[in-house]
Amino acid sequence: MLRWHTLAVYFRRKYGTRVQKIPLDAGASCPNRDGSLSRHGCTFCNAAGSGSGLGERGFSLASQWQAWFEKYRATDSDRAFMAYLQSYSNTYGSPERLQHLLQQVAALPGCLGVAVGTRPDCLSPSKLDLLAACQTGLPVNVSSEEQYTQNANRDNGHKHALAEVWLELGLQSVHDATLQRINRGHDAACSERAVREAAERGLAVCGHLMAGLPGEDEKDFLESLDWALSLPLRGLKLHNVYVPQGTALARQYEAGGYSPLARDEYVDLLCAALPRIPSGIVMHRVQSDPAPGELLAPAWAAEKRGVITDLRRALTARDLWQGKAADVPLARPEWYGG
Repeated sequence: MLRWHTLAVYFRRKYGTRVQKIPLDAGASCPNRDGSLSRHGCTFCNAAGSGSGLGERGFSLASQWQAWFEKYRATDSDRAFMAYLQSYSNTYGSPERLQHLLQQVAALPGCLGVAVGTRPDCLSPSKLDLLAACQTGLPVNVSSEEQYTQNANRDNGHKHALAEVWLELGLQSVHDATLQRINRGHDAACSERAVREAAERGLAVCGHLMAGLPGEDEKDFLESLDWALSLPLRGLKLHNVYVPQGTALARQYEAGGYSPLARDEYVDLLCAALPRIPSGIVMHRVQSDPAPGELLAPAWAAEKRGVITDLRRALTARDLWQGKAADVPLARPEWYGG
């Protein structure tokens, strides 16, 4: 039995098949890295921006898509695919840059939709309008790579609507003191404004929250969760804070100034959090996923399957499920049976 509303089940119930997100690096930057706000980044962020770095190395979105597409189709020809613009802040820069980026994504062969990762302070009304337009169709100017020339000639000038459009926003915490402590560069009011303005345009917003931030405890995290749930979010990503190599947080950890959550502490925190979350909210993630070679501490953060197993067992033993303390205290949600 499912104890939380997973993204995989959301996709299968909606489209009748598995939907695979393909991570794409668009070579984006970040105002917290390029000097606009800071050159140091958030204390927990590694210099690679949680991405592959392929964009900066000259690989186009089309070539990245094709490589992943062929790899996944070789093992499962029935699944559908959507693009995930993950690295750094993908709406940072001019609206024209974002429009060109979205046009390229919309023209990718077999692309069902897009998830765009960014910061709340890297949005504007014009950029939100562009993201919303993906759902009704943007004029397409695709990559000039040879393998897409025929597709470009056929589709250029037409509009491609994407069936699934998600805006992923790093909210992290409701506490401004924490946001300052981690060198975030914006406050909670900025996050709230971005979520509301995106939702007003019909965009599905997935908010990211972090558990175990420096100076925070369980009470602080649950306050952030309750704040996030007061906003018009359709999805959530919950992350346990881990310490990446070479970051400001790593220096704090090595100096004895930061201790990450223990594995059982995080499982207990999720058991407190998930029942508060309405059953209709899609849980895109309930655990961080460190990139190979970046993890300094804690070691358990690399044991994704084990932590998920621990969480399932804990929820079952305590007879808990997502929404039990919110909208479904007695009846099991529709997705409960998988």
